[in-house]
Amino acid sequence: MPPEARPTPRAGTGAVEETDERRCLGIVERAYRGALEKQFFDELYLSVEMHRQLGGLDLLLRGQAVCYAAASATVPELRFGKATVTTLSDHRRDLVTLLENGVRVLAEESSLAAYLPGGAARLTPGVVPVADGELAPRWPDYRLVFFI
Repeated sequence: MPPEARPTPRAGTGAVEETDERRCLGIVERAYRGALEKQFFDELYLSVEMHRQLGGLDLLLRGQAVCYAAASATVPELRFGKATVTTLSDHRRDLVTLLENGVRVLAEESSLAAYLPGGAARLTPGVVPVADGELAPRWPDYRLVFFI
């Protein structure tokens, strides 16, 4: 989708000014807690595919899922005795992939305050903070709204 067709934030609020009716809204509320069993697929990977197959996606992060958007997130190694696992999921990398592919990523402000010390100042560039409930009145403007 060309940049001019994408919804743009309203000045000063981060809110969606208009929504292209072809886009869908995916909402992620719970952060992924697994590690070893994931390895290849999670809600962020699914979001890339949904964006591609559905023709456009806005992704709203709520609750603990806002931690995916932390700019300083790192992936530690996991040690089991003498074994070290270095193939854990890198959610920040996956989030950047979403942004590069044209997915608009939004994060609710109250969740940022609760789960990400420093709030919006610590977000990955490109993630837009939105007021709680700000997107709910716009749900009819989306082609689909679903929880991931």
